[in-house]
Amino acid sequence: MPITIMGDKEFENVPSINSKALRINLNENIYGTFSEIGAGQETVRNFFRAGGASGTIAKAMSAYDKDFSDAIYGVENDRRYVTEARLKKMLAHETRLIEERISREKHPNKLFFTYANTVATIDFAKKYKGHGWVGIRYQVEPGEEYNEILLHVRFHENDARHQQNTLGTLGVNLIYGAYYKYDNPKKLLKYLYDHIDKDQIEIDTINFSGPRFENVDNRLMSLQLVKNGMTEAVMFGPDGNNVLPAKLLYKKNILALRGSFRPVTKVNMDMYERSKEMFFNEAKVNRENTEIIFEITLSNLRAEGEIDERDFMDRAKLLCSLGQTVMISNFQEYYRVVEYFSRYSKQRMGLTMGVQNLIDVFDEKYYRHLSGGILEAFGKLFFKDLKVYLYPLKDPETGEITNSENVKVHPRMKELYKFFKYNGRVEDIKDFNPDIMDIYSREVLKMINEGKAGWEEMLPDRTTKMIKEHNLFHYKEHKKEAKEKV
Repeated sequence: MPITIMGDKEFENVPSINSKALRINLNENIYGTFSEIGAGQETVRNFFRAGGASGTIAKAMSAYDKDFSDAIYGVENDRRYVTEARLKKMLAHETRLIEERISREKHPNKLFFTYANTVATIDFAKKYKGHGWVGIRYQVEPGEEYNEILLHVRFHENDARHQQNTLGTLGVNLIYGAYYKYDNPKKLLKYLYDHIDKDQIEIDTINFSGPRFENVDNRLMSLQLVKNGMTEAVMFGPDGNNVLPAKLLYKKNILALRGSFRPVTKVNMDMYERSKEMFFNEAKVNRENTEIIFEITLSNLRAEGEIDERDFMDRAKLLCSLGQTVMISNFQEYYRVVEYFSRYSKQRMGLTMGVQNLIDVFDEKYYRHLSGGILEAFGKLFFKDLKVYLYPLKDPETGEITNSENVKVHPRMKELYKFFKYNGRVEDIKDFNPDIMDIYSREVLKMINEGKAGWEEMLPDRTTKMIKEHNLFHYKEHKKEAKEKV
């Protein structure tokens, strides 16, 4: 008779780590391997201490020596050990061994799992706080294809022992959630922080795969990480999978475009194409070593105080279909975006923005929370090797073009603006398309919502096609409503 793990009931109080480990141990069918490298055997220790571990733990190991680890899991092309590739090899290797060594005929109801982590904790100088990859490969029914949950963490604690303890707690939460909350990935995410403060450890990447997660969109899971305060920003690529920011941005030239992209219009793509050409022509920019990021701030995803997740997914799908890498952040101010990028790269960076965005950058009200006010913010923004590429604004009534030469900032900010402008930090995009400057995302969305024709010509052809084929922004519902009104 197949054994299926049933969903966990809600607890008034969060169960302790010991009780979570014990519940796993007392389930006679959950059986697997722990392989932990870099921070002791902190996860499996909780299962040993809880009692009843003999029926759960097939093997616990730590291949700390690099040569020994390579002999078991193979050599990585980049010779690194704290990587997603290494984690996947660990999970695949240990899963294969358990399948080979444990007879299905003798144990027909066993639910096999492999838990693994490969981490680097804080160094002795306490300059590098460390990071790691954590994952589980497991079955919910005997003999089914394996599910996987992989995540990347960044440590924030300043003591190696504390980091180890936090990692062990996270590991138990992951295994427990994988078995008892797999049917609700959003809750599973939240429960990863049971008995952990968010300032102890950051989860900046997570990917779900396998039969139990066929309907999980990892871009939506990215949004949950930011929404829940588990990280400040997440990134995902055109394939829809979450991408480790450090891997993508490390020592790269970075060009970022911020917008609502609701939906992405011909103007957005013109800004992208023109600023990309200008950025590539910069002396300090290597075309082959550049990442271009479309950034959406969380504040722009809110509708009446709550995030409209379908609306977010519509934007994400369109940007991915155009082959773009997307970043979701909780950064309201531009200087925080630059600070974030500066974690990973000291190379030249660029920001592409419209005139109104530039005016907002020079608005003091956004910096009242800083002790140094706007000067502190600008020190962080322009201290780095950064340039702003400014897309002009056309007055819909007079046809007047506003650019960096005639933009009107607050009178108190004029001299500050001139300083950055005439020191080459703000450059106009001149080779723009004047025929599309009357296109605004909000007007396009309004036309879609009201079932009006004509919006199609305002968007890239692929975007128009996707909106209609996939009913993005409730296209079909709005079209139906408009017909019924007529």
